[in-house]
Amino acid sequence: MLQVIQCKKKMKGIKKNLTEEYLYLDFSHQIEGCIFPLHTSVTLFLLSYCDCKIFKVCLVLTGESADTSLLKNVLSQHVEIQIISRQELPLIVQNCCLPAVVESPDSFCRAGLAVVLRHIVQRAYDAEPSKKGILELLGFKKTCLKACAEVSQWTRLCELTIPLSIENFLKESCDQHPAIPTEILQLEKKLSEPVRVHNDDKLRRQKLKQQKAAGAGPTLAQEKLKSQAHMQETSEDQDPSSQSLELQVAFSKLTVQEHPAAPNREPAHIRRAGACALPPLEHVFAEGLYFTLADLVLLPCIHHFLVVICKKLSKRLVEFPLLAAWYQRVQEVPGVKTAASRCGIQFLHLPELPTTSIEQHPKFSEAAGAEEHSDPSFIGGPRPTMTKLMEKGIEVMFSPHPCPAWTLDWNRLPAAVSPKEGKMSSDRALRKQQQLNNLVYVVTHQARPGDRIVDFCSGGGHVGIVLAHMLPSCQVTLIENKELSLIRAKKRSDELGLSNIWFIQANMEYFTGMFNIGVALHACGVATDMVIEHCIKTRASFVTCPCCYGFVQNTSKFSFPKSEQFKKTLSYKEHMILCRFADQTAVQLPPQRRLIGKQCMCLVDLDRARAAEERGYSVQVISMEPESCSPKNNMIVGVPI
Repeated sequence: MLQVIQCKKKMKGIKKNLTEEYLYLDFSHQIEGCIFPLHTSVTLFLLSYCDCKIFKVCLVLTGESADTSLLKNVLSQHVEIQIISRQELPLIVQNCCLPAVVESPDSFCRAGLAVVLRHIVQRAYDAEPSKKGILELLGFKKTCLKACAEVSQWTRLCELTIPLSIENFLKESCDQHPAIPTEILQLEKKLSEPVRVHNDDKLRRQKLKQQKAAGAGPTLAQEKLKSQAHMQETSEDQDPSSQSLELQVAFSKLTVQEHPAAPNREPAHIRRAGACALPPLEHVFAEGLYFTLADLVLLPCIHHFLVVICKKLSKRLVEFPLLAAWYQRVQEVPGVKTAASRCGIQFLHLPELPTTSIEQHPKFSEAAGAEEHSDPSFIGGPRPTMTKLMEKGIEVMFSPHPCPAWTLDWNRLPAAVSPKEGKMSSDRALRKQQQLNNLVYVVTHQARPGDRIVDFCSGGGHVGIVLAHMLPSCQVTLIENKELSLIRAKKRSDELGLSNIWFIQANMEYFTGMFNIGVALHACGVATDMVIEHCIKTRASFVTCPCCYGFVQNTSKFSFPKSEQFKKTLSYKEHMILCRFADQTAVQLPPQRRLIGKQCMCLVDLDRARAAEERGYSVQVISMEPESCSPKNNMIVGVPI
């Protein structure tokens, strides 16, 4: 029976065991079986699907007047929920966006929907390894929703834009004709695209063989899918030959049956068929052929969207045949209906819809960041671009290094402080020490007692651990999206007995706390720009060392060049030329080529510096000493004026 407990005491008063993990979810309100925000609905749905009871679940009220009286109608009946206020959260969670999971003691936090959901799946499997199907939710090589939203458009669609757009759609549903979210049109288009899987060629040849035998039968979208019979009945009652290859592969995985092995050698006409002659694989589930975490994220969101469509815009349902077919198919995955009933979701029974072309959606637009139209005056190569900048008075220029000979006394520091403790060669460890000398000098000469320092994209914690050890009066927070790297960092911190350090596994955008100094050593591509932006919004100083210039490109949040000075001179394409040549600084390259690469690096970073100066910062671009410490040896140091 559901127990909703209204906490009357602070969370610090709750006794915890070292093995306990607390799951914190936002709660604003609920309407007709839908809990807001949708991130909370999605998380609770996954808990129910995994039958996971190892977390202490806390709903965090976002408003004083939130009505919790009807929660028992929409919450899983076997989950014990505590209701708390924002002020009762552990301090580390108060600095993060929810959902969040915290291990005891409260120094390691996982925040953001994708990170938290992946952790729930892994912990549910760890608690009951016999449920191998749970781990399959993480997809091939466990990469489902692993890339952060800034890097992966698919993660961004599932984790951010779909839930948020449908929340807004549900708020507008009281209107007579609410606007269809663009993100839904994106998803419908995504489902129409060919599927790519690791054994793509093999499956496509099997599909070609199947089509030849059946005389080019119907496509997956045209089949009359009766999924209940395929998934719930035994294989004796099914006729596999009546299913498309995609359905056979998907169903065999879900029913834990081995897919019938194909003959060792395909017929000659199948073997000799060129790649362009092979039929594309069609979507069964959101990511392709296999049921993954992405389907569980999307299902509660799409369900509530379709409820409104069926009630108020039923004529527009025909615009989403692939989405409707996916919705019907997912319902029949074993365990989904049980999880839905526990969470108060009553699935719709939709009519079969004729397939339509995505071109029928004139409002659909591709994601931002596409290449601009070709410039007839464009001349390729870095030299014309640098000449163009010089004509406008923009030249390669480094600020002097504040103390090029300064170094930490590594021999006197505890072993766990040194990067030599990590898994790297002695030569690489020496170069890492030299890189740290540069960053640590700048930060330690800026920091004041009580300052909060954030090591963004911290990796194994090489920067953050040194700073926490050198500055015991400051609070240091490590933010990293890769779990194993952060776990290694925490192990080193525990060996040192550091008490002034936090670990947050999250996309940096989910860190909302105030801080004084932001640091990032070799943050890849636009991650450096994200760090600088985060610091500027908080009016914090920043010390960054960029990396992977070739990955710099327009995103939903950034466009390049960044500064007004560079925008007046360079096009986006010309800026990309600088970025691509900025990556050509490896030691094995000819000296002249490395010199051009270094100059391009400086110009890209000068653009970043000028953009920060336009927003009230004093910024320097400095070359680290010795330059041999890294091919990417620039530092951008900014202080708010």
